[in-house]
Amino acid sequence: MIKFGKGNLRVPQWSRRVFMVAGGCTPFRKYFPEYKLEELVMMGYKMMLEDNDLKMSPKEIKDQIQYCAYGEFADHFQDQLLCEAKIHDYLGLDPLWNNGIKTGGATGGAAVLNGAMAVASGYADTVLVCGWERMDEVDTRTGNFYISTAACKDFETRMGRIYSSYYAPMANRFAEAYNLSEVTRAKVAVKNRGYAMSNPNAQQPGHHTVEEVLESRMSAYPLRFLECCAMTAGSASVLLCNEEMAYKLSDHPVELFMAGGTHTLRVADRRHMEIPLLPNEPEGMYDDLLAESGRWPGFESFLAARFAAYLAYRMAGIKEPLDELDLVELHDAFTISDIQTYGDIGLRPYGQEPDYIESGDAYYGGKCPSNLSGGLLGTMHAVGATGIWQAAEVLWQIQGKYDKFHGDEKWWQRAGKEKPADWKSLQVPDAKQGLWISHAGVGSHVTCGILRKAW
Repeated sequence: MIKFGKGNLRVPQWSRRVFMVAGGCTPFRKYFPEYKLEELVMMGYKMMLEDNDLKMSPKEIKDQIQYCAYGEFADHFQDQLLCEAKIHDYLGLDPLWNNGIKTGGATGGAAVLNGAMAVASGYADTVLVCGWERMDEVDTRTGNFYISTAACKDFETRMGRIYSSYYAPMANRFAEAYNLSEVTRAKVAVKNRGYAMSNPNAQQPGHHTVEEVLESRMSAYPLRFLECCAMTAGSASVLLCNEEMAYKLSDHPVELFMAGGTHTLRVADRRHMEIPLLPNEPEGMYDDLLAESGRWPGFESFLAARFAAYLAYRMAGIKEPLDELDLVELHDAFTISDIQTYGDIGLRPYGQEPDYIESGDAYYGGKCPSNLSGGLLGTMHAVGATGIWQAAEVLWQIQGKYDKFHGDEKWWQRAGKEKPADWKSLQVPDAKQGLWISHAGVGSHVTCGILRKAW
């Protein structure tokens, strides 16, 4: 058993408060042949500067930026090393310092955390966080191989060189341990792909039924195609500031709290550890579960997600996540990874994760709705952009701008789509606080970000 040392669970203390004031993104598609990568990034960057009701002109805002954090999962896709330098140049931000961030599927979240630490430390007052991926430069088989190499090449990669085959054994084990039915998994796909119908940027929206999900083609047993996200091209940006700049730029700034955790790539070789308890979990709460299973996190849970939430909740002073969060955006690359995370971040105690879906709490109108954006299943997983776009979706919900960025005909026209006649607003009434999870690989890196209304 691995035990934490005395200082391992120290809660991060930022020297300055950090705020998010604006976000932007592109539509997300399988292919984007009409744009170069630089143009694709510029599209999301311009949306962030021009369409977020900021109180300075785009040029004045650009003149305030002192640091940039760029997220890109893999150089392989566009065959361009140091892509960050090229993007930085085309955005006209030389000679400001920039960092390229790569943490697999959590690259976007890690870029936000990197930018936040630059503000919190005093290195910068205004930071651009931008991420992208254009997986359309290679065929799907090659892309899946590139993605699969983000698992351990000595262990998991040999299981099939496709990520669904890494999550399939976790889905089988979770079903056996915690009585998870395939119907509950299918409900996650139905919910998230259905919410994507209201998002003009969504790649794979759809009004599906549970039966359609369960009858869709098998990817890796028991995960079916409609339970897996797709390869995507796109970009996203957010603007972070210190307190003074946040109120100069926006009448509706949102405060950011954020932390991360990591864990081994060797899923089948995870060593038993004590469970870091969330603020609402009393000592001894999991004694029976551990006595029965004999180990944690096992195949069922993600230590990195639990560790990130353990720190982030304490940074934000959150005691009861389900009561205090108005919405969450989770990393539903697969239905099972979405469900596994419910226990890690305290939406349900470990062992009771399926109830978050079955109770209705996860739905719009429920206690704490999840993935109203459509999630990765319905909208996208342009890896380097994902954790940044999720943050923008939570930001817009708290600012009351869901309809502005999802319902305006302008965005449907930009995406080349017709707004559905049955389009539905998914704005959470009076949203004050939301969370998003950015998750890598088989749980190797996870960030937990919390945004809170600050006006």
